[in-house]
Amino acid sequence: MTDAASAPQVVEPFPVSTLRHSVAHLMASAVQKLHPGVQFGFGPSIEHGFYYDFDLPEPLTDKELGKIEKEMRRIAKRSPAITKSTVSRDEARRILQGWGQEYKVEALDLIPEGEEITFYTHGPDGEQWGDLCEGPHIDSFQHEFHFKLLNLAGAYWRGDEKRPMMQRIYGTAFWSQEELDAHLAWLEEVKLRDHRKLGTDLDLFSTHGEAGAGFVFWHPALGTVRRCLEQMWWDEHLAGGYDPVYTPHVSRESLFAVSGHLENYGEMMYAPMALDELPYRVKPMNCPGHVLIYKDRGRSYRELPLRWAELGTVYRYERSGVVHGMLRVRGFTQDDAHIFCTADQLAEEIAGVCRLVDRFMKTFGFEYTAYLATRPAEKTIGEDAIWERATEALQQAADSIGLKLELDEGGGAFYGPKIDYKIKDALGREWQNSTIQCDFNLPERFDLTYTAPDGSQQRPIMVHRAILGSLERFVGVLIEHFGGRFPFWCAPTQVAVIPIREEHAEYGKALAQQLRARHLRVDAMLEPGHMNKKIKTAQKEQVPFMLVVGEREAEEGTVALRRRGTREQEVMPFEEFLALTDRLTATKGMGLE
Repeated sequence: MTDAASAPQVVEPFPVSTLRHSVAHLMASAVQKLHPGVQFGFGPSIEHGFYYDFDLPEPLTDKELGKIEKEMRRIAKRSPAITKSTVSRDEARRILQGWGQEYKVEALDLIPEGEEITFYTHGPDGEQWGDLCEGPHIDSFQHEFHFKLLNLAGAYWRGDEKRPMMQRIYGTAFWSQEELDAHLAWLEEVKLRDHRKLGTDLDLFSTHGEAGAGFVFWHPALGTVRRCLEQMWWDEHLAGGYDPVYTPHVSRESLFAVSGHLENYGEMMYAPMALDELPYRVKPMNCPGHVLIYKDRGRSYRELPLRWAELGTVYRYERSGVVHGMLRVRGFTQDDAHIFCTADQLAEEIAGVCRLVDRFMKTFGFEYTAYLATRPAEKTIGEDAIWERATEALQQAADSIGLKLELDEGGGAFYGPKIDYKIKDALGREWQNSTIQCDFNLPERFDLTYTAPDGSQQRPIMVHRAILGSLERFVGVLIEHFGGRFPFWCAPTQVAVIPIREEHAEYGKALAQQLRARHLRVDAMLEPGHMNKKIKTAQKEQVPFMLVVGEREAEEGTVALRRRGTREQEVMPFEEFLALTDRLTATKGMGLE
């Protein structure tokens, strides 16, 4: 499956993002024509299309999208020109109040003093529609372009759940029909791979109102996938010199005041609870707990670097409007680790984490881009000189291993700069997961020290890092990346044993026992029933290998191997099949050979 970027390209009179923003305006004018009294929110161009938010007297239904498309074409044909006008702030307010557009009056107040205030207008005489907008827009709807309205959704005004809920229409637009068709086909593949749909189809996970939005229940199948990932994670970390630590889920609020989380991250933390007449908080991050372990006794330079790893569950208050399956949740397990080291060790420690990220991403077939995220403009701790040292250390480490870093200006954490990784999945979408953060600030705030060779007390440097990001998000991405077809080594069920008839069940049982003795996950489908129905069940459950066995296989000690996604069967000695599973387990192979 390819996305629109792979479709035949045409000469674009304007960037496609500009076209999409203009088509969003065209859509808004059509909605007002069909639904007088509508209030308008924002209508930007986004990565794969556009949207516009509306406050309507009566809610729209999906059936009305076709009517809106028809009206959009009518308006574009009758008056294609788009005109721009610049006005004063007072004049803009008068215009918007005259239109009765309350949200737009509020949007006007968001424009900083001194910035140009512009309107863009289109439509037939007597039916002209205008919008407060900074642009840019195309000059005319006379250009050939193609669009499609996609779906409806709800969205709070300005993303604030305390503000009115608006109705959002999503759409997309391209300069050619071929690009639009390719994109719509890509969207269909996205729907088929949606982890929420596959989560139900394959019985992987669920969410429940009793627990509230944003908390994931892992079912046995996906629990098995998680266990495999965790085992790989621990194997790699123990081999890399990391030691396991475990920290409490709840700590006194004062801990997070010292760390800076309460001041700079408080809106993402859950409200305090009273214990022992003191306020406590569930942890939003694991780092303060690791700091306390370090601080528990004196440390020597001979101990450093200390590498401490924890699969630690944290809790962050995400607005209900952004919670999304496994990809955006409120409770999740970070594959967290913190490194305490000297200045001389810093570059190599960061480089070691970069190499670890590379091994993990290549195991799952991900390409990635790395970004250097620098100090945010607001809500940070520490002096400029400390931030400069930390940023330089990250860049030097990347240079030492030939890792190219793109700049993400202002994208750092509140306590330090970082290297962020964005992976690209099978559908070409980017996801942010791995991060490496260089921190001189928390050791200062917690007064961490180590004894140097000359006997003096020195500050360690702290490296925060996560490879997968969070297990929930990473596994959600994996479900969509693989389309539910997990590689053999981490598949919930690896082998299905299917007798042709009941009299062959004994041989099937013996095979299943040998497979389980090798710690393979087997579904021995030995109960009475039709063979084809069992094959269909195994295919639906995305089992990588099916072993069909009958009289000949029992006599010869062979199996008829059927690989996932194929109809062909290959007869081979059972020992040969065992060797195949050994290779795939040892190499964590992506395919089924």
